[in-house]
Amino acid sequence: MIQEIISNFCSIQVWIGLAVGVIGGMVVGAMPGLSGGMAIALLLPVTYSMEPVAALVMLMAIYTSAMTGGSISAILLHTPGTPANAATAIEGYPLTKQGRGLEAVGMSMLSSGIGGLSSAIALLVIAPPLAMVSLKFSEPESFLISIFGLTVIGSLAGNSILKGLLMGLVGLFLATIGMDAVTGTLRYTFGSDRLMNGIQMVPALIGLFTIAQVMSNCEDYRNANKSILEQSNVTLGKKMLPTLKELPHYAWTWIVSSVIGIVVGILPGAGGNIGSWISYDQAKKHSKHKEEFGNGSMEGLAACESGNNAVTGGSMIPLMTLSIPGSPNAAIILGGLLIQGLVPGARLFTTQAPTTYSILIGFALSNILMVFVGLAIARYVVNVTKIPNSILMPVVVSLALIGAYAINASMFDVFITIFFGLLGYLMNKFDLSSAALILGLILGGTAERGLTLSLVMAKGNVLGYYLGRPICLVLMALIVLSIAGPLVSLIRGKGKSG
Repeated sequence: MIQEIISNFCSIQVWIGLAVGVIGGMVVGAMPGLSGGMAIALLLPVTYSMEPVAALVMLMAIYTSAMTGGSISAILLHTPGTPANAATAIEGYPLTKQGRGLEAVGMSMLSSGIGGLSSAIALLVIAPPLAMVSLKFSEPESFLISIFGLTVIGSLAGNSILKGLLMGLVGLFLATIGMDAVTGTLRYTFGSDRLMNGIQMVPALIGLFTIAQVMSNCEDYRNANKSILEQSNVTLGKKMLPTLKELPHYAWTWIVSSVIGIVVGILPGAGGNIGSWISYDQAKKHSKHKEEFGNGSMEGLAACESGNNAVTGGSMIPLMTLSIPGSPNAAIILGGLLIQGLVPGARLFTTQAPTTYSILIGFALSNILMVFVGLAIARYVVNVTKIPNSILMPVVVSLALIGAYAINASMFDVFITIFFGLLGYLMNKFDLSSAALILGLILGGTAERGLTLSLVMAKGNVLGYYLGRPICLVLMALIVLSIAGPLVSLIRGKGKSG
């Protein structure tokens, strides 16, 4: 089998596919509104004429590289390239304004590579046993993992937990707009067909993070001809990577966030959004420097990026063993597998093992190559922060609105983006958390569907049904610990001050 794997990597087509996947994925990910899923779907027809290993390596490289590329615009422009990079913008942009943009991008590349490589190793070594978890994961577990994700809101609330919870509830309400996934009832659409499918997450995300930030940057006309760096009176800095002495400080964050990302990836429908937020929340709770979070924390940035990239390999585990995609992107890759005659299941790891393990090794290589490509371009990409606002901000707005339009080729999504931009701007004025609102919007639909269907499945005995499912018990314990932890710390802090 080893000889066949080596033979597969002697093909020039495999290396071209790897390069196209990594570079193309990073470029697409860095463009607001464009996602890795869109790039995978567009290139899917191309794979008909490609070798199986080359085709799948290219698709999987796009998947992981797009998340990494999305961090570049999140850090430098407060514009998350993909929804999974929303948490990155919270820590990355303040670091740029502190003159540490180059260092932030370098940390993002390194953390993404560690998270992605960790998930690739998990995919290679422990795929079949871990995939069995997916068989026991149903609607009750989906509901509880969403609730677990919502406990992160406390970490995003800033100075006021009450304001954070309020914005989380607003996000949950916005998630109910559209057609009920279970009953088919239309809610809060006001007779508009455009709202039947609810509020699209990406236009809302672009509005809250990008348009709102552009409006804030343009408030002072005296700074119109100044760049982001000139406004903050800082430079980009020369440091790109943490020193050898600093590496141990981030090691535990990388390990924990990678494990969280892999586990979240295995759970169907969870995705990089939840993996990133939960990793960020856990890093903040266990950090010795909590005051840095929200103001530019390298530790928080490392957690976000290793967590969301670890989801990529985790989502491939149930896909390749049980035909259960762990994310929307994994579902598209399933189509790529079937096109090449590779049927997920036992055969992939037995009769088709040389091809399968070649693909998995290619996925691991793409995460390594991704780091080197990212570091190579970092010194050039960060120069975008030297462009005067009078030139940069119109370009950012144009790209943001084009990205919003490109999702469904709909002007309505552009209007949604503008609406959420104005909303985000006003929220910033009143110190309300945009991140809490977007988290409620992301998780609201999953939580509602999980709760509604689990109530039907429980047949009246809801408590007994939940308590009779071992994974539910574990998730409920995690939710209690996640809520109780900050409260205990707060009580202890008050006790010491008193």
